[in-house]
Amino acid sequence: MTVAAPAHATLARPAGFGRDLFSVAGRALRGAVREPEAVIPALIIPIFFFAVNVGSLQEIAPAVGIDDYRAFQLPVAIIFAVTGVNRAQALQQDIAGGYFDRLLMAPVARSALLLGLLVADFVLVVALSIPVLLLGALLGIGYVTGPIGLVVFLLLAGAWGLAFNGFAYAIALRTGSAGAVGASFVLFFPFAFLTTTFVPEDALTGWLATVAVYNPVTYVLAALRSLISEGWDPVALGAGALAVLVVAAVSFTLCILAMRGRISRG
Repeated sequence: MTVAAPAHATLARPAGFGRDLFSVAGRALRGAVREPEAVIPALIIPIFFFAVNVGSLQEIAPAVGIDDYRAFQLPVAIIFAVTGVNRAQALQQDIAGGYFDRLLMAPVARSALLLGLLVADFVLVVALSIPVLLLGALLGIGYVTGPIGLVVFLLLAGAWGLAFNGFAYAIALRTGSAGAVGASFVLFFPFAFLTTTFVPEDALTGWLATVAVYNPVTYVLAALRSLISEGWDPVALGAGALAVLVVAAVSFTLCILAMRGRISRG
């Protein structure tokens, strides 16, 4: 026998993708504000490396064809600032605590669960980039491409940060392990140092020169540096954007597969 629901019962209804997206993003941003220790290192580390690299290597810059080593190093500092800034650790905690499973049972758009986190990540990335850019401005670093170039600089750096974050979210969804998510930043070190971090590409030799050719960060740095020192270089900017897209395609594919696996297990 079928029992009719009481007339006063309220059934859960989908709120809509946009509302779900901003709800997830808002919760993630509030969590970041409550946990500054999770994002402050992302500001300290790039400023530290910027100061050390400029202080120790500025004297050799002319020998490798660099006129302004501070301008050369600013994109490196930005890459360090935007890489690994994410809410993957919070996602892992939701998975471990069972909250993520409850979200999967709710009428929430599945794609919004990930896209909302990425929206929050982008806000964090831009917020953490601004102090680094202000430091560069105080040191006299300008943009030959003007204010529009600065906006493109921020967008490209932020896009790289989001592309790399896919790996952290894939690890969180696949393992649900706090240790694994915390160690995901280690993946960035080959990208960060086996490239043109310290000298231009034509100054690299041996196996390092070969590895740098296949490192996407090489092209992202070249694109960012072109906006500061060279002007609108469509080749450099196109290569940088393509590098971001390739990394995003790999990381987001892994993320989507991990999400499907998590849903099926749930």
